[in-house]
Amino acid sequence: MDILTETVETPLEEAPQPGDGLTSAPEAAAASSELPVTIIERRPGWKFVDVAELWRYRELLYFLIWRDVKVRYKQTVLGAAWAILQPLATMVVFTIFFGRLAGISTEIPYPLFAFAGLLPWTFFSNAISQAGGSVVGNQNLVTKVYFPRLFIPLGAIGAGVVDLVIAFGMLVVLMLYYGVAPGVSILLTPLLALGLIIATLGVGVMLSALTVAYRDFRYVVPFAVQLWMFATPCIYMQPENVLGERTLALLPLNPAFGLISNFRAATLNQPLDLYSLSVSMAVSVALLAIGCLYFRRVEATFADII
Repeated sequence: MDILTETVETPLEEAPQPGDGLTSAPEAAAASSELPVTIIERRPGWKFVDVAELWRYRELLYFLIWRDVKVRYKQTVLGAAWAILQPLATMVVFTIFFGRLAGISTEIPYPLFAFAGLLPWTFFSNAISQAGGSVVGNQNLVTKVYFPRLFIPLGAIGAGVVDLVIAFGMLVVLMLYYGVAPGVSILLTPLLALGLIIATLGVGVMLSALTVAYRDFRYVVPFAVQLWMFATPCIYMQPENVLGERTLALLPLNPAFGLISNFRAATLNQPLDLYSLSVSMAVSVALLAIGCLYFRRVEATFADII
């Protein structure tokens, strides 16, 4: 625990004396001894993540992730299949409205194109939503025992990673169905998924801290995530066929854009866009640093205001 301790010696003259009518002789003798008083205070200023502390509590993170996974699919008929059905159903809607009615053309079959973009986006959006309300949702845990509070949003995002791995199996099935063979670039998908996790952590950790202080964020986050999807056009179309060069140069400032587009490119054996990947990755790292700094700044007040 990141604390400051200060030892204060109790003065002898302030101790109760025998015969004052308030204490007995043995009690007065005990009180007259010099007893150290320890004052515990939080360390002031901005602080980054205490990696050593997180490592000591690493087993707790595993149990929080496993708990979130079990709670999510408890008393459900389909269980973990919901991790596949959500992007699959959205793919069907996109195929009808964008692929057929809007006539958006892609180099690969549109259903596969859409699902390969919806797969990382579903993880990104669900993980942000779950992490944003995670600290408030664990009110009883926060107010009763000490542990690294950062593990709460980390656990929510870790449960989303489990869903991502499950849904990736459906992407493999669709690739086999449409006859799209993976290339060597598919080996990069774990690294690109890691970049997406970093972006999700940055946004989710900050939102979880903001939601404790400002409960309006519980209503803002779902609405903002919906808008964010349409601000990430690589999910449902190839933006280079529609947008100008200036707009394409600015889109990677949205971390989801560069990471999702390159995740799909690596999976479906298409060329990577190193510019969008590098810009989006840099923004993701910056968001993670800012989110962790703010979270650590205000986490000491969680138990008082939650």
